[in-house]
Amino acid sequence: MNNKTVIFDTIDTSSAELKEIAVYIARNPELGNEEFKASTRLKQSLSAHGFEVEAPVLDIETAFIGTFRSGKPGPTVALLCEYDALPEIGHACGHHLICTMSLGAAIGLKHAMAESGGTLRVYGTPAEETRGAKVTMADAGLFDDCDFALMAHPYYSFQKSGSALAMDAIQYEFYGKSSHAAASPEAGVNALDAVLLLFNAVNALRQQTRSDARIHGIINHGGVAANIIPDYASAQFYVRSADRPYTNELVEKVRRIAEGAALQTGCELKVSNYEYSYDELITNETLSETFTRNLIDSGIDADRIEAPVNGGSADVGNVSTRCPAIHPYVQVVYERHELHSIGFRDLAQKDEAYDAMVFGAKMLAGTAYDVLTVPGLLEQVREEFKQNAYREKVFAEQVLSQE
Repeated sequence: MNNKTVIFDTIDTSSAELKEIAVYIARNPELGNEEFKASTRLKQSLSAHGFEVEAPVLDIETAFIGTFRSGKPGPTVALLCEYDALPEIGHACGHHLICTMSLGAAIGLKHAMAESGGTLRVYGTPAEETRGAKVTMADAGLFDDCDFALMAHPYYSFQKSGSALAMDAIQYEFYGKSSHAAASPEAGVNALDAVLLLFNAVNALRQQTRSDARIHGIINHGGVAANIIPDYASAQFYVRSADRPYTNELVEKVRRIAEGAALQTGCELKVSNYEYSYDELITNETLSETFTRNLIDSGIDADRIEAPVNGGSADVGNVSTRCPAIHPYVQVVYERHELHSIGFRDLAQKDEAYDAMVFGAKMLAGTAYDVLTVPGLLEQVREEFKQNAYREKVFAEQVLSQE
């Protein structure tokens, strides 16, 4: 019996525990940085399986790192857990399955580390939906010594790891002067007018942006009564694109628009980030091909594995700038429901989804095992990461030289 079979058998043996944890987290949804039940349950499992657990991490109460050391020199493998829920609709993004896939992969992979050597880490990363802890961890250098990082996302189909968009979350607050809108409108300074000017100018800007750019927002405060000129109004925007340099350029353009709106209306302007900034995901194609090969070897028809789609943003992008990383999608539901929908949430808590979670854990562990043991594969992963890092550096320098 080869070690990959041992890994898969170990995950199967642990499947009841993994499903129990996933069900518990699904039934107790917690918002970002409030995931006390989820993180506690995951830490308990890691400790029971021989991992040393450090918590909290970087003063983030629900963050943790579980470490297993083989006692032999070798690579450092990172498996990433997410476990925050969405407001009102709970685990409609399937994070109860993401964390248990990584947990299961760690439980299985641990048994092969005696052969490969090295260190296995499980990172508990709260608040992916808002203030993603991976950003803070990446900034602190906690992934810099990792040889590669893996996670998989539940979905309605199999999809290769692609590229998430770089993103900034910006709030624009305008301060004016209130007055009676009918009796003395001339005495007021209308903050809502500034917000409306901002939206109109952003709509015009969209025509002049690259096709991968996304600028979208809401008015989160527009006044208190129709007969009072608003002395305060604010808008929140997401500004995204396929790379960090162009995203920074767009953020600066929108900031100048907001300054113009403030100037036109006589308002004061305050600009701030209301969530963390996410970098683009740079998929390591060598890792991605290894994951895909594991899917096919396990019986998934190659035609079922879709090409990546460039969509939203995720804090795993910040990890991918620090070490080789992938973020593929694993089919856990068998009807087409988009993420962040009630339909997906409900199907992701069926028996079929929990079975698919166990399968996803095997695919993550199998991918890691291949990279650790196939001659030359880790070197290919490292070399591709170096080349991507070099290209990103050159591209950023070219953008700066054109400004």
